[in-house]
Amino acid sequence: MDVEILSRIQFAFTISFHYIYPPLSIGLGLVMVAMEGLYLKTGNKLYENMTKFYTKIFALIFGIGVATGIVMEFEFGTNWATYSKYVGDVFGSALAAEGIFAFALESGFLGVLLFGWNKVSPRVHFFSTVMVTLGSMFSAIWIVVANSWQQTPTGYKIEGEGLAARAVITDFWEMVFNPSSIQRVSHVWIGSFIAGAFLVLSISAYYILRKKHLPFARSSFKIALCVATVSSLLQLVAGHASADVVAEHQPAKLAALEGHFEKDKAADMYLLGYIDTKNKKTVGLNIPGGLSFLTHGDFKAPVKGLNNFRQQDQPQALNVVFQTYHLMISIGMFMIALTLFACWHWYKDSLFEKKWLMHVFMWSVFLPQLANQAGWFAAETGRQPWVVYGLLRTSDALSQAVKAEQVVFSLILFSVVYTLLFALFIYLLNKKIKHGPSHPEEDIDHSPQLKSMANELGYTK
Repeated sequence: MDVEILSRIQFAFTISFHYIYPPLSIGLGLVMVAMEGLYLKTGNKLYENMTKFYTKIFALIFGIGVATGIVMEFEFGTNWATYSKYVGDVFGSALAAEGIFAFALESGFLGVLLFGWNKVSPRVHFFSTVMVTLGSMFSAIWIVVANSWQQTPTGYKIEGEGLAARAVITDFWEMVFNPSSIQRVSHVWIGSFIAGAFLVLSISAYYILRKKHLPFARSSFKIALCVATVSSLLQLVAGHASADVVAEHQPAKLAALEGHFEKDKAADMYLLGYIDTKNKKTVGLNIPGGLSFLTHGDFKAPVKGLNNFRQQDQPQALNVVFQTYHLMISIGMFMIALTLFACWHWYKDSLFEKKWLMHVFMWSVFLPQLANQAGWFAAETGRQPWVVYGLLRTSDALSQAVKAEQVVFSLILFSVVYTLLFALFIYLLNKKIKHGPSHPEEDIDHSPQLKSMANELGYTK
């Protein structure tokens, strides 16, 4: 393989591994805010213990997320030097904003969150939990803004020519609020909320199945189920808004996402299938005119197909784009059905009687991760052959001095280190889960106003 393919594989590998952790920290932070907020409102020590327990898991996720994120910044300079020079003014501004507005806020209050128990007042500690969560969300804003500018660049001008060309910001806020940034930030945030909520659902289901820490597990399950259900439904709206932006600004990507080839013809929406690249057609289960209806509100409205574009301007790995996009949607719809089904049984007061459902939730922790990864793969491979859409091709963004054997060597090393790091993460996470919360049953406040709540949660002295 040549340097371009190897460098793309290396960057895809490192960013995919890193992207396991930021969504979990954002989503888990939101759930922790809900738990600690309930503690302040009710005074029930059970909610305080929930926050303490999940704070330990949050710290583990946060630490590995920071460590794995640093590698990517070095890759910009080693493998993608031309790209770094071209977008340095734009990307550098976004990363600087992340450090000033996000990372400083997040890390500044992290110490209070982790070590401030019994050292600051409950309200001050709750404030630190909120600030850490907001910091992680602000961090996502600036990273997604930088990536969104690559998808829909605005607020810039090009200085220089050839290899000396570079994009220079002319309007910072126009760059920040480029046509796709708001929709994509919302999409990433909600996907993160789902990931964090499903982590809590999985851990809670594990305890329920083993009949351990039942008041703790049942209560935390209900809190996470509320977050997961609302977020899964909101993702439908955010996903549709993001697709509308793609339809307007990246028509070649939209055609690849749905495997639409015909030139200016009505486009079907595929539920599943595959792209026959040789014969330039898509085979599968589809809704005739479905894509035309979603984009234009008319089943017969024409949509630009791949045949509208030159071969060199079309996404290259069509089946990767198509399959990852449909995998993301399929998982999203399944999570909506799963959470609504669980809410129905909660309403019927039979939620925790369904052992098979608890088993499903215990393993469902992988679903948001798969959906988030698939969504990023669809977005990034669909943008090809451009690294900055319409301005800089991926093949022109490479470092001129890097050789294939150097990339192979570093990729092997990354694979070894990341495998060990992931094994360590799973080991420590498993250890914390098996240890469980600190005496949750004994810490329930049995004041008269809370006895009914304790009984409802299944607690008996």
